[in-house]
Amino acid sequence: NGIMENGSEVKEFILVGLTDAHELQVPLFIIFTIIYLITLVGNLGMIALISCDPRLHTPMYFFLSHLSLVDFGYSSAITPKVMSTFLMEDKIISYGGCAAQFFFFVAFSTIESYLLAAMAYDRHAAVCKPLHYTTTMTSSVCAGLTIGSYLCGFLNSSLHTRNAFSFDFCSSNVIHHFFCDFPALVALSCSDTYISELIVFFVVGFNALLTLFIILISYLFIFIAILRMRSLEGRQKAFSTCASHLTAVSIFYGTVIFMYLQPSASHSMDTDKVVSVFYTIVIPMLNPLVYSLRNKDVKSAFIKLSQGAKSSLGLSF
Repeated sequence: NGIMENGSEVKEFILVGLTDAHELQVPLFIIFTIIYLITLVGNLGMIALISCDPRLHTPMYFFLSHLSLVDFGYSSAITPKVMSTFLMEDKIISYGGCAAQFFFFVAFSTIESYLLAAMAYDRHAAVCKPLHYTTTMTSSVCAGLTIGSYLCGFLNSSLHTRNAFSFDFCSSNVIHHFFCDFPALVALSCSDTYISELIVFFVVGFNALLTLFIILISYLFIFIAILRMRSLEGRQKAFSTCASHLTAVSIFYGTVIFMYLQPSASHSMDTDKVVSVFYTIVIPMLNPLVYSLRNKDVKSAFIKLSQGAKSSLGLSF
């Protein structure tokens, strides 16, 4: 598909990018490069830290290492292409490249939402049933929840990619966005997109609301359990184990709900771009920071690893 009016097939798209202002191209390239480097170091560093430190071999950190892997993939699907548009005059992306970018973006964002739900269930088990925690969150349960998250992500992505790239693009191949996102592709299409938009609305709505429902129910039980605790120390400990996850959930769902669960008529491409920068580029950078800054285990594991690295370097000199 993707036939244009004159009979020629769409082989590539032109990404308008974030801004046309020439004086902003280099500063934005530098900012996005720094963000991307922090994202890579933060997420890959988190995975390395969790795999190296036996104290972090728990269900919570198992999920967190996968969240970091997903954030790394999520960011890498979008950010390098955005960075290249700041420096190159021709902001072209091939038809296949656009489809691949869209596929991985949808897959990783869906996996992230299901992983956040699995992490909420894990926190619920830890706070509400601490004595049964090890029998509830077994390695097979953790593996099942993680594999399920990946399956949901890739199935959902396959559906949306087939849906979006079955459109005919007639009048233009200029995407008014910095990456291949569904609202921007709908704006180019001359097909009847009503059914496709309905499918996206319901499927995205189902995934977002199902995972959000699991998170909210888990936290409802967590808060009830915390209120029943007699010791202030116990309450503070329970709150601190949930604080990082709650922060990550608030940031992720706030932007996703704002972006997708609104009618297409009220979509402003400029507003979409700002919100999109936040959840495609900034959130993958924030998650490892949120988890490392608020977490004593991660901090102590990092100190231990850096001390070990220092002593080994000292021995080598």
